[in-house]
Amino acid sequence: MVNFVAIDLETATSDRSSICQIGITEVIEGKILEPKSWLVQPKGNIYDPMNILIHGITPDDTINSPSFPEVWKDVLPFVQNKVVVAHNTSFDMYALRKAFDEYSMEYPTFDYYCTLRIARYIIKGCYSYSLDVISNYLGLDFGNHHKADSDSLGCALLLLKCLEKENCTLDELENKYNFHKGQFAPNVFIAHLQNEKPYKYKTIINGLEEHPELIDEGNYFYGKTVCFTGTCQYGSRKDLLQKVKNIGGIPVDNVTNNTDVLVIGQQDYRVVGSDGISNKQKKALSLLEKGHEIEILSETEFINRI
Repeated sequence: MVNFVAIDLETATSDRSSICQIGITEVIEGKILEPKSWLVQPKGNIYDPMNILIHGITPDDTINSPSFPEVWKDVLPFVQNKVVVAHNTSFDMYALRKAFDEYSMEYPTFDYYCTLRIARYIIKGCYSYSLDVISNYLGLDFGNHHKADSDSLGCALLLLKCLEKENCTLDELENKYNFHKGQFAPNVFIAHLQNEKPYKYKTIINGLEEHPELIDEGNYFYGKTVCFTGTCQYGSRKDLLQKVKNIGGIPVDNVTNNTDVLVIGQQDYRVVGSDGISNKQKKALSLLEKGHEIEILSETEFINRI
């Protein structure tokens, strides 16, 4: 039977170590147990407005909450030497690693899998693989998105659905889709990545700067070809394309058969017409209909994953 623990983290600021909530859902012999969550006081109890907008947690909610090291003592027994899953491990697992490093804590020991990546292998035809969209596509009800206990439940439900569709174990999924699980252990951190060599990073858009020291192989967009359409709200398009390039993604100007991700900003109806769909988006939708695995994201989804 299937045994694993789904985990979700919320952060207070753009600093990934600023964990303000942890949620877990245990699955024992295929049965989902009641989700649990802990509020965590980040250092200085400081929050960014954008983070509050996403998850609704404020400094007042955590003013009397324990710090991450104290909360982790309660969480550790649920994950130690277990199989752990998260939706978008390029965020959650790197946030954990930064928190452990920030507080000079020993790493726990567990293997982990990314349900976002697994869903992309197995569930075809969905325009986005963010937890709320893919769950709605599959008819999975997990409660309030961006509440750590609810999102951990959604992650657990999604993995069970994927395993049911493939009728196999997690180990068998690794062999079938040619990826390796991630791992935490004392002084060890290994990312959940595909086994094959990632797409070669190359300069495509003139004018973007080279920052090889910023490349992040665990980032969701590493090795992926990313295009933007519309007006960006979280910086200029050049700034966001630079972010893609910094982590080792491949920024491009146009949607082609090789494009992995199209990010949609605010559209100008005077340009795109009454349907509000740009030519790039129409091309992406056409590619989806033809079976190409291009993902369409909102700018907010892009910011959350980068």
